[in-house]
Amino acid sequence: MPPSTRFCRWLIGVVAWLVVTSATASAQGLIVIDRPPPGWRPPPHVPHPFAPLELRRHHVTVTVRAHVATTEIEQTFFNPNDRPLEGSYLLPVPRGVTLDSFAMDLDGTLTEAELLDADKARGIYEDIVRRTRDPALLEYAGQDCYKVRVFPIEPRKEKRLRLITTQLLASDGGMVEYRHHLGVEKFCPRPIDSLSVKVRIETEAPLTTIHSPSHEVEVTRNGERRAVVGFEAKDLRPDGDFRLVWGVKPDELVGLGLLCHRERDEEEGTFALFAAPSPATVAAKPQPKDIVFVLDTSGSMADGDKLGQARRALEFCLRNLDDRDRFGVVRFATEAESLAEALLPADAAAREKAIAFVKGFKPIGGTAIADALTRGLALATTAHDPARPCFVVFLTDGLPTVGSTDVDRLVGLVADAVGTRTIRVFCFGVGTDVNTHLLDRIVERTRAAGQYVLPGEDLELTLAGFYGKIANPVLANLAVSIDGEVRLSKIHPSPPPDLFQGEQLVVLGRFTGQGRATLTLTGTVGGEPRRLTLTRTFPADDGERDFLPRLWAVRRVGFLLDQIRLHGESREVRDEAATLARRFGIVTPYTSWLILEDEGRRKVATADRTLQAFEADPEARRHAGRMYEQARASVSGATAVGDAQAYDVLERADKLAAAAVANAHAWRGQAGVSVPGSVAVQRAVDAQQSRTVAGRTFYANAGQWIDARVQERPDARRERVAFASDAYFALLAEEPATAPWLALGRNVVLLVGDRVVEVVE
Repeated sequence: MPPSTRFCRWLIGVVAWLVVTSATASAQGLIVIDRPPPGWRPPPHVPHPFAPLELRRHHVTVTVRAHVATTEIEQTFFNPNDRPLEGSYLLPVPRGVTLDSFAMDLDGTLTEAELLDADKARGIYEDIVRRTRDPALLEYAGQDCYKVRVFPIEPRKEKRLRLITTQLLASDGGMVEYRHHLGVEKFCPRPIDSLSVKVRIETEAPLTTIHSPSHEVEVTRNGERRAVVGFEAKDLRPDGDFRLVWGVKPDELVGLGLLCHRERDEEEGTFALFAAPSPATVAAKPQPKDIVFVLDTSGSMADGDKLGQARRALEFCLRNLDDRDRFGVVRFATEAESLAEALLPADAAAREKAIAFVKGFKPIGGTAIADALTRGLALATTAHDPARPCFVVFLTDGLPTVGSTDVDRLVGLVADAVGTRTIRVFCFGVGTDVNTHLLDRIVERTRAAGQYVLPGEDLELTLAGFYGKIANPVLANLAVSIDGEVRLSKIHPSPPPDLFQGEQLVVLGRFTGQGRATLTLTGTVGGEPRRLTLTRTFPADDGERDFLPRLWAVRRVGFLLDQIRLHGESREVRDEAATLARRFGIVTPYTSWLILEDEGRRKVATADRTLQAFEADPEARRHAGRMYEQARASVSGATAVGDAQAYDVLERADKLAAAAVANAHAWRGQAGVSVPGSVAVQRAVDAQQSRTVAGRTFYANAGQWIDARVQERPDARRERVAFASDAYFALLAEEPATAPWLALGRNVVLLVGDRVVEVVE
């Protein structure tokens, strides 16, 4: 970090800060050090010897009753210096939020705050920016602000603050959203010791969907109308908002909710449809189902305790069948053998007979996948009843070695047997010596799901957990449509999977047009059609939920990459994947290669290129290309399984961190294949900093933050603006939407209307 940057950073010690672009964001504040310690003189071009304030604890407790959210924020910060400091606590007021109460507790003393209107607050922010040469506070431009004096901030001691705010949360499309900003990485010199967010929800109508697109949360329901959502972390440097959405308008079967986002002047918007079984459905007796277990008992299942775990898991599934279910069991090695020639009723006698059959499995022989699929599907299709959901659970740890081994023929066998019937074939690949194309194409064809259990992972736990998810089906054969002047496209997943009790479905897609429209989710229950509808206004300009486009893009990129893997590539698919990955900051080993290749073909100016860490590392660039080609060509082995898992994570993403999880699968799959090359790619991916701010992705290259959209307007007029100059603040006044982007740093290149503005020191 340059000395000038280090010099300015000490001036702002931040407890927490607020992104002010959302009407549902909870208020937070920051501390600005007004003056240096007495007698201090900064040596020229030398980092200041006094450290910035450290945030030790940040605990948030939220109570939501009906649509009113009361947020209590407890923050503890620490002065690591040997001298006292004094400063001001600034609390920006989010747009659209009414602050019914405000309290600040400074070591037991309640201190009143002064309310500054937006103009006075802006003057303070701009003055701080000029003094500190740090634009981070520009995010608050245009907001009212509370200000309170904080003195003294004792040396080597903690200072505790407590804030209580109240706000009204709007209901939109059957969904309520709460947002709390945690993006303090720009200010905090070290990770937060203790961070927690706890949200208690009490609603007048039964709760359906409860989902956080930003964090892995624990959800505890207490009846139909109450829930507690929690998130905790230690030594964390958060870089984004905590977001939570929930639905409170249940249908008698499934509750639907809808969120939309659309930037001004954008042709397409993004929607998210949420569907979750209503509390009444969850409490009801589950539908009876048919299920066939097809288990590999070939010689390779003797490795470790694979067959033992599979037997125990299958025994668990059999013991937990509903009495009204019907079931079958097929074991296969060199040939396939069925427990019975037809599905059995899941009474006590039949289950005990099946358990005895399973306990007799021995690992010996080859892998007759064709025979196994034929027998299992024959059981499912012969007695198929449209009123009963029907599942085939297919588990193998090897490649087909007996009978037909051609992937196309085996997939065709499944397709012909299933036909138009509602039969789902769930595939489990155990280990890495499996044909991923075969298993994934079967899953794709039958609208099911697949999973891979790696060496060392607990097969028993995985299979038992899977059965727990599919044990109680709710709605099958789902489809999404719309009536009105709005059109939907690029929906993921498409078609949507079946819905089960205890799960919730998130469907993401794009829309064109605007105005009132009725979105419909159709499906079948017990073979009978059901139609669920939701009417709302699709906006022409509503940029509040800027996380939706990126979440959709992650799924879309995963889908495009998987199509290339399973069905071959085309120029159109490659170009779309590259464009989306660049625009939304989805940097993986596979997308990095597509981005590099695309920008090279288009002869993008070096200064505007996205992945300059790759450009500077020939080894990383070469191996990224090899990884992409391996993902296309590999059918079995660790690389193929790692790639299949990576793409699956992207396609099912409901968290913004999905790309990082996908990358972990890719690195694991590369282990031992070409370690130096994969390490170089991982190094380049990790080195490429990017930030998604207010709907735009910026890449850190050559000391600048470069807007990914600049590439899309190569002929745009360019102009240079000096940081913190009169022209700089005039730009902010004329184009208020640029505030969060200008807050990135003192060297920013961004697209503003029909021009490219380059902010320079």
